[in-house]
Amino acid sequence: MMQLELRLNRVADAGALARFHAENLQHLQPWEPRREHNYHTEEFWRQRLKDRTDEFAAGTSAHFISYNRAADEVIATCSLTGIARGPFQAAIMGYSAAKRHEGRGHTRELCEHVIAFAFEELGLNRIMANYMPGNRRSEGLLNRLGFEREGFARRYLFINGKWEDHVLTSLVNPDLHRGL
Repeated sequence: MMQLELRLNRVADAGALARFHAENLQHLQPWEPRREHNYHTEEFWRQRLKDRTDEFAAGTSAHFISYNRAADEVIATCSLTGIARGPFQAAIMGYSAAKRHEGRGHTRELCEHVIAFAFEELGLNRIMANYMPGNRRSEGLLNRLGFEREGFARRYLFINGKWEDHVLTSLVNPDLHRGL
């Protein structure tokens, strides 16, 4: 069985993340925005990871990977972005999986790790995750993670060259009963 590290991104992950996105380009393309021409390069990812380090220090995002050290391979990614404090105490969760590792539970395991981090370490009250109506794998994952449907947003995100509708879901921290 593969031994995976579930952890925050590091600048040293630039090569592995560039390979992950290059190898999964067609697999992820229907669900993601169009990418810059250099998106799949190690140089791009080195800078992006430096920016993410700054964002994490500022408390605005946290980006995680499921990493197979033996193969220097990213299996899945999961991020908390748009972290809001004050009376909202929430973030948006996004995730992706390598095509060849789909259906093995790795993305779910990583998402569970990130949810625990969001609720226990960051003290967030709410995590939101949205998916395109045709993305049954994403719908199933969010259902298994306990997310509840809250609505439907027309033309919500510009994905792969066009505006796409999204189903809106959230997960509320079951242990956060105190006020701010």
